Amino acid sequence: MPRKKGQSGTERRECLLEMLKKSKEPLKAAQLAELTGVSRQVIVQDMALLRAKVEPVIATPQGYIYFKDSPLQGVQRVIFSRHSAEDTERELNLLVDLGVQVLDVGVEHSVYGKIFRPLKLKSRLDIKKFISQMTQKDANLLSSLTDGLHIHTIEASSAEVLDKACKVLAEEGFLLEL
Repeated sequence: MPRKKGQSGTERRECLLEMLKKSKEPLKAAQLAELTGVSRQVIVQDMALLRAKVEPVIATPQGYIYFKDSPLQGVQRVIFSRHSAEDTERELNLLVDLGVQVLDVGVEHSVYGKIFRPLKLKSRLDIKKFISQMTQKDANLLSSLTDGLHIHTIEASSAEVLDKACKVLAEEGFLLEL
């Protein structure tokens, strides 16, 4: 949706919201900037303003998504895991290969408390993009704050699939039973 001449910030945010609602895939800030004729930084600010207005806009490693109020697609479980940074891709691949989606990652920090970020990883391609982004930006994993200990919310089509995933993670030495 190209930018209209004289479009106000409010109008642009309404357009952004509409694009997010209609999109089946996450939209990157750079894409949205090009479509609306503003800078990436303006898009990031617009998204913060939309969230401040209690719009369910979520930033993921793949881009922005509008978190639609839809019925739960499957069964969710919170798991605790610990591993080295080098084992991150292996842990995530084990999960998605079993049909499990990794919704988020979090840590419980001694000073900051709970810190969670959405991931929405459901395929090896999503994982490759995530790992590549972390590498390109020379970013540390959230779990580096807690010596590899972290939390994931995972989702699958059934409790049996989640049970199998937890069994595999335990066999690999990743899953912590608390």
